[in-house]
Amino acid sequence: MKLHELSPAAGSSKERKRIGRGTASGQGKTAGKGHKGQKARAGRGMRVGFEGGQMPLQRRIPKRGFNNIFATEYAIVNLASLEEKFDNNAVVDAQALIAAGLIKKELDGVKVLGKGELTKALTVKAAAFSESAKQKIEAAGGKAEEVK
Repeated sequence: MKLHELSPAAGSSKERKRIGRGTASGQGKTAGKGHKGQKARAGRGMRVGFEGGQMPLQRRIPKRGFNNIFATEYAIVNLASLEEKFDNNAVVDAQALIAAGLIKKELDGVKVLGKGELTKALTVKAAAFSESAKQKIEAAGGKAEEVK
């Protein structure tokens, strides 16, 4: 086989539609654009969401609430899940939590909440702790270290 003998697989390529090349071509005269009107004119396409001058749906619908794009979003973990996934004297940080499958991403940091009981002495490194979580970790003989 030589380079000049190569051709694409059957059915994989298609010839482009040649419009406006006479009435016999099947796409002549109006070139597939119908008769007159805004969509038939050159360069007169409409922007996305345009409804012919009618107030667009996106502007008709009432807007509610507020989205704070600067808010700190924590990955949340409860003490009950730390109790079942980690052994005594383990160091628990964001990477350990991801490896254990307790969180998917670190986001802006990890926050530990106090739901559940803790009996193991864990060193927990997180961006934030609830008061009850901090108390329960220290009561079990562990450490709650805030990491930024």
